[in-house]
Amino acid sequence: MSGRFFILIRKTYVNSIKTVIFISLVSLATTAALADRAVDEAAIRKALGSVEPDTIAPVPIAGLYEVVVGPRVVYMSADGHYMLQGELIDVQSRKSLTEPRRREAIRALLDTVSEDDMIIFKPEKVKHVVTVFTDIDCGYCRKLHSQIDQYLAEGIEIRYMMFPRAGVGSDSYKKAVAVFCSEDRNAALTDAKNGKALDMKTCDNPVDKHMELVRQLGARGTPFIVLEDGRTQPGYVSPKQLARLLDQTDY
Repeated sequence: MSGRFFILIRKTYVNSIKTVIFISLVSLATTAALADRAVDEAAIRKALGSVEPDTIAPVPIAGLYEVVVGPRVVYMSADGHYMLQGELIDVQSRKSLTEPRRREAIRALLDTVSEDDMIIFKPEKVKHVVTVFTDIDCGYCRKLHSQIDQYLAEGIEIRYMMFPRAGVGSDSYKKAVAVFCSEDRNAALTDAKNGKALDMKTCDNPVDKHMELVRQLGARGTPFIVLEDGRTQPGYVSPKQLARLLDQTDY
């Protein structure tokens, strides 16, 4: 009995030593991988120069890193010498690895804007939330707003931000500022969309910030709609069609 007990103790001891060695090797490998990643990230940051990435993360392809800057997702080699733009596809699952990250980055960008810097039309029961970059003088923007009650009936909250396409100082820009400087922004926006005269007030306003967001998003036309999951929809979408889009997701 004592011999068997000794053998059992010995096996336990040997197994414990093996476990310690295994954990040590894993720890060393992890430490080395983290060190390599730190070196790679430093090389990528150096290559980007004054551009400050939001995140740098390895992807399933050895030696390649995902780099997120605002709403843009690109891929760079570990030495920072090469950059790829486009979709990274998992062939087995038939899914894009890029699109979910892009949507996440877009949502994070919009989250930098407070509700106080938006003009919000909210239904009684909110099912979905969308952000609409609008130009007061854009025909399709006016068409969208003329159906605001229908969007609300679909349970869609519309959060407006301004995108006067004619640029800073244009009539559309001045109207956007005047709307934000009104006591009742919602009513002022509706009046402006209907072509009614505005009290052309000026004040501290977020219009320039909205235009910078548009630049980062790469939008060119209006209305430019950002869905709640980060998908983007350029152009007018009817209330029913928008509700269907919001009920669908690929990820």
